Amino acid sequence: MIEADPKATLLRSLQDARDALLWKLEGLSEYDVRRPLTPTGTNLLGLVKHTAGVELGYFGDTFGRPFFKGDPPPWWYTENAGPNADMWATADESREEITGLYRRAWEHADGTIARLPLDATGHVPWWPEERREVTLHHVLVRVLSDTQRHAGHADIVRELIDGTVGLSKGADSIPPGDRAWWENHRRRLEHAAREADKGWSKADPASG
Repeated sequence: MIEADPKATLLRSLQDARDALLWKLEGLSEYDVRRPLTPTGTNLLGLVKHTAGVELGYFGDTFGRPFFKGDPPPWWYTENAGPNADMWATADESREEITGLYRRAWEHADGTIARLPLDATGHVPWWPEERREVTLHHVLVRVLSDTQRHAGHADIVRELIDGTVGLSKGADSIPPGDRAWWENHRRRLEHAAREADKGWSKADPASG
């Protein structure tokens, strides 16, 4: 069926990305949802915390609907927040606290989206003055893209933790295969990479 409502299409895609991101935390220990799995510290709960902040900022402050009525949390995007403060969870911040904030961010964002037409204008306070004015359409696409990107990060991080992969709950979009099949597949890729590297080295004398 052809979707006649562009806003509904964008919002549905955004919700799919939101759900996928939270799903990546299911069944893991407190350590595993927080542990850094890349040299820059990428971790699952930090990704959720960050995306919560993204939604609250872009769908809240940008359109004159700030979420925090009093002082924002210490990690919020202020001059007092430490570097990368929104990308990890302290030991005192519970998983429930952060995932709950993310769900409340959805509600706040969805309220903004429902109230305004796609061509409604807002102002992004943390952008340079000359390009702060944006439309709701622009913000929806931007946040959707950002959330899908981080859901992809979460997919890789979760695979590194326990091998779990997939696009969404109940629809993993992964070819069927047992552990032996995937190990063989990985060896095939490793072999292809090494063979390609040999060919490249021979073709480029400077590489040697």
